[in-house]
Parts: sequence; structure tokens; C-alpha cells
Amino acid sequence: MRYEIYVLTPIQRCLYGFQGLAIAGIFAYVFYRSVQSFLIFIPMVFLFPMIKKRELKEVRLQQLNLEFKEGILLLASFLSAGYSVENAFSASVKELVLLFGEEGMVSREFKHIESQIRMNRSVEQALSDFAGRSGLDDVKNFAEVFTAAKRSGGELVSIISHTADVIRDKVQVRQEILTMTASKQFEQRIMSMIPFFIVLYIDLTSPGFFNIMYSTGIGRILMTLCMIIYIVALVTAKWIMRIEI
Repeated sequence: MRYEIYVLTPIQRCLYGFQGLAIAGIFAYVFYRSVQSFLIFIPMVFLFPMIKKRELKEVRLQQLNLEFKEGILLLASFLSAGYSVENAFSASVKELVLLFGEEGMVSREFKHIESQIRMNRSVEQALSDFAGRSGLDDVKNFAEVFTAAKRSGGELVSIISHTADVIRDKVQVRQEILTMTASKQFEQRIMSMIPFFIVLYIDLTSPGFFNIMYSTGIGRILMTLCMIIYIVALVTAKWIMRIEI
């Protein structure tokens, strides 16, 4: 399974397709109020599922990174306790199942690595295979460090423990940033809906107030500019909220 490739289920495609259709209707009503404009926005039926797919992929990668942090910390603790690498993976699987369940992503991956070891495949190869499918730099870096430490015959336990601590600190910083920005992200979602609520509120309380904006050329141009400014503001807000570690 390649974690950087997210495949929507048929139900998800239908759900997000209908949401895209609703967004197309809202944009057509608020900015143009014409059937022709609704037809122009119809591609949102296909575009919105693609946007959601990328968001769901990022959520899955964040969860995988969080689970991987726990996995390598467990692995490092068992190695420090004197376990061999093979036995450390077996012991880590049992603990990961308790933490994340049988269907946990890292639980499955460590169990797969354990089965690969039993088939006489090297740990380095099994880890490299996982790193290639994970799509995470932390997993790739850990696999490279593990391979280099194993081949050099150096202090494997201390190197793995140090690497695990570095990755743990990095993940914790990322989680703290996500926690601190969660409220701002929620505020951003609310603020992005306010312009639509304002237009709908004025339509209900003062019918015909915006008619000139939809019946004249200048009005349509102004509404188009408003839509462009709104989309640019939305994209900019999402870009600001993306903080890479």
C-alpha cells in the first residue's frame, strides 16, 4: 500500500461530487444568478473530490507519522533492553496492536516487516520497502540511518535511540503547531462562509437589493472581481496555515 496515493471509495466520490455540485450552485447563485454560470461551475463536481482526496491523504500521512513515532520509540526501548533487532520488531508489534489496534497502519507495517524477517529477508530491505511506500521523510531517514548503522557495525542501539528521539521531537513540534493553529483553522472556515451568509441574509431581508449587480455589465464585472478576490483570499489563508517542519 502506497500511503502517498489516496484512492476514494465510490461512496466518497458520490458524496464529495454532490458537495461539489452544491458549491457550484452556491457560487452560481451568489455571484451570477444564472443557469449558464451554474453550468460553468459544474466542473466542481470533479474538482472537489480531488481537493478532498488531497486533504484526506495529508490526514492519513499525519496519522502514519504519529503512529511511526510510537513504533520507533518502542523499537528503541526494546533494543535498549537487550532484544535483538528481529525480536524487538516482534515485541513492538504486540504493543502497537494494543495502542492502535490490528488495523493500525504502523501495526500492519511492523507485522509485515516481522513476517518478512521470518522469510529470511533482511530488516534493511523490509524497512526500505516500507519507507518507499510511506511517502514520509521521517520513515525514509530512519530506514537510511538503520541501514547505515547495521552495515557499519557501529553502536546500533545508541544510533537508533538517538534517531528515534530526534524524530519524536520533530513529530511533537509538528503536533504542537497543529494544536495551536487548530482554532485559527476553524475561524478561517467560519470566515470563508460569512460572505455567502451576508448575501443570503440581505436577499431574505431586502429582496431585489442586489439585482443591479446581476443585470448590468458593470455589476457582473464587479461580482467576478469579488469572486476572484474571495478565491485568492481562501487559497492564501490555506497556504498560511500550512507550516512545514
